[in-house]
Amino acid sequence: MRLDKFISNCGAATRSEVKKLVKNGSVTVNGAIAKKPDIKIDENKDVVCVSGAELNYREFVYLMLNKPKGYISATEDKHYPVVTELVPEEYAHYNVFPVGRLDIDTEGLLLLTNDGQFDHYMTSPKKNIYKRYFARLDRPAEDEDIEIFKNGMKFKEFTAKSARLEITENPAEVYIEIAEGKFHQVKRMCERVGKNVIYLKRVAIGSLPLDESLEKGKVRPLTEDEMRLLGVYP
Repeated sequence: MRLDKFISNCGAATRSEVKKLVKNGSVTVNGAIAKKPDIKIDENKDVVCVSGAELNYREFVYLMLNKPKGYISATEDKHYPVVTELVPEEYAHYNVFPVGRLDIDTEGLLLLTNDGQFDHYMTSPKKNIYKRYFARLDRPAEDEDIEIFKNGMKFKEFTAKSARLEITENPAEVYIEIAEGKFHQVKRMCERVGKNVIYLKRVAIGSLPLDESLEKGKVRPLTEDEMRLLGVYP
């Protein structure tokens, strides 16, 4: 791997900044001052230091975003802003993409990564990972709706698995858990029982809850404990 790519992947500097660091003699490889930013190194063996601090290489990143309304769950779009625009510079160079999707007017928990296997694991129907949403409805939910959600619903292009509907003290505010993530799925399921969703927020994926202290539009890396909650770490 090129030295400048290694350093940028470690989040220590952008590639353009690496040139200045090398020129200033601030970068060493195995104790020797690096002469050029494009020299090849072995990211698994060579010891790279910037200003005396050893860098630890990361191939993949796993991020939590508290998605605000108005953003498309994509890496590019001609008409609307996309969620990757919210990724700070220290992670932007990893070329992350959203894991699954949230509608443009839906808020809450969205994961971002550059790891294709992780994306497949989290979105595969076979894994049966439920996503939990808070929804505000235009009409109160009823007890019979719980059974209808539980029995699953058949739509033109897919059949939704058994879903969980939890009615709060205010019956117009509910929690819904679904195993898929089809286009407008929560809204369509609510419409099936005669209610319209007027506000929707994803609050958990599997056992991983949204960090409510994370402000809307902000991104942070997942902790090892959070990765374990997702079943990624043993």
